[in-house]
Order: sequence, then C-alpha cells, then structure tokens
Amino acid sequence: MSLKNLFISLSVIFLLGACSDSSQEELSSLVSQSVYHLKDLKNVEYKVIKEGNDFTVEGMSDKVILFDIFATWCPPCRAAAPNLSKLQDKFKNDVKIIGVLIEEDKSNAYVQRFVDTYGAEYSISNTPDNHTLSRAIAATTDVGQGFPIPLMVMFYKGKYINHYIGVVPEEMIENDIKKVMGK
Repeated sequence: MSLKNLFISLSVIFLLGACSDSSQEELSSLVSQSVYHLKDLKNVEYKVIKEGNDFTVEGMSDKVILFDIFATWCPPCRAAAPNLSKLQDKFKNDVKIIGVLIEEDKSNAYVQRFVDTYGAEYSISNTPDNHTLSRAIAATTDVGQGFPIPLMVMFYKGKYINHYIGVVPEEMIENDIKKVMGK
C-alpha cells in the first residue's frame, strides 16, 4: 500500500470513527434512564421516553422520528444536514428530525452558525441529555458504543425501523419513510 493510500485510509477511519471512553457504570446508567429532556435552538422542548429499546417523543406518537446524532466539526455530518432539511420539509406533517449534538459546551450561537452555514433546517438539540440519549439510541443498533457519526436512527411508534451511518442518499431515507407511512 502506498503512503498516499495509507494516509487516505487513516483519514477516513479518523473521520468516521469515534472514541469511546465509556465505563461500565456509564453504560449501566443508559439502561436505567428512561426520560430525556431536549431543547432545540428555538427553545422547543422535547421529552424523549425510552421503554426497553423503544424511543418515543411525547406528543409525536404518529410521526416517524429520525434522530441525527452528529458533531459540528464532522464533514459527513455537515454534508448530511441539507439532505435532512429537505426530508423534514417534504414530510413536515409525518416526520420529525431531531439533531442530537454530541459535542459538549457549545453555545447555542455556535450551533446556530452550523445551522446557517450547512442548512440544517430541522430541530437541533444542544442540551446536557444529548450525550446519554445518543449512547442509549446507539445501544438499540448493532453499531456499539464507539459509534461513527453521523448516526441517524429511525423510530416509528417507538419501534426501531433502521439506522444509517455516514452520508446516505436522501432517497434511501425517503424510501424508508414512505414504507413506514404506507405510502
């Protein structure tokens, strides 16, 4: 393998990989916590309820919920933002996309610059519960706790439907939404 190919491979692994510093105690707390409180940049509050491996958002039992677990520094996360915005706009009555920022200590003004720069026109949560919620959601998939980002996980009526890693074609997510909604 050439040095250039090695560098490219390591760069991709670095961009798509995630570090895991979880302890057994932290993982146990994921199982026991059942309610997460999120607030988006417009101060809209969301109560996410976990029952076993099911996740619902209070007041949205009839919507497809897509959690987008992301970071502002992540190039694939930046690339996914406009696609998610298009889907939110297209399915505004049937789908709720909630961005779950996994970076800590970011001001809402900083996150708003991400929204403005990358066209992330959907709800983005920047709250203390983001980290534990993202870990609990990831636990419902087969990606493990050292999950790559963006990690998008779809639920309908609380039930896990599918998850997507990295930038995926908008049409792929749209197709799954239509299947779930019977369209």
